[in-house]
Amino acid sequence: MNKYIDDNIYNKFEFYNYGHALEILSECFPEEWNDIQECLSHLQIKIEDLLSAGGNETAIPKKFDEVLYPLGWREIRITGDLLVKMYPRGKSRGKFSKNAFDEKVIEGYIDGHNIDFIKGKVAFDLEWNSKDQTFDRDLLAMRTYFDCGLIEVGIIITRAEELNDIFSQLGIKSKYGASTTWIGKLNYRLQSRRNGGCPVLAIGIKKACVEGYN
Repeated sequence: MNKYIDDNIYNKFEFYNYGHALEILSECFPEEWNDIQECLSHLQIKIEDLLSAGGNETAIPKKFDEVLYPLGWREIRITGDLLVKMYPRGKSRGKFSKNAFDEKVIEGYIDGHNIDFIKGKVAFDLEWNSKDQTFDRDLLAMRTYFDCGLIEVGIIITRAEELNDIFSQLGIKSKYGASTTWIGKLNYRLQSRRNGGCPVLAIGIKKACVEGYN
């Protein structure tokens, strides 16, 4: 795995490769993967960031915005209607008319799916400290984008378990409970294939990303 990851970030993060996501990123989307690695290499979390952090609208997610938006990454939301056409069978079994006799539109069949960052056919989501059910929403969004042919691979970054040591030292572990977003909650869902057919690279933020711990 190391040959696909820059040395300056390899020891600062945990990497979990599902569906050959890392190989796809490296071989098929090198520009997008280089952007992400550049972003990760600059990630420096201050103690005050941890003390003030609540959900996903805090200083830590903004650090990703500042690097990725100038590189052309954008938050995207999709909606879509489903057009269902019905074709009558002809005189012979297994042969159907080329003309539909009826059709139905299911409005809002795809609705409300958004992903933090998309560039080309790569999706990238950050979950710092939300309820862990947020991962279900993220994985559903990625598999929907994948099924629609809008992306080929996804990346989700969250906290590594070892950050709990820092939270305990700072007396803030109650803010980062077991039912919030961290890598264990994400891996459980990926091992259960809740991402469908979408390859996903899961990344955990380790202590080395926190100022004073590297």
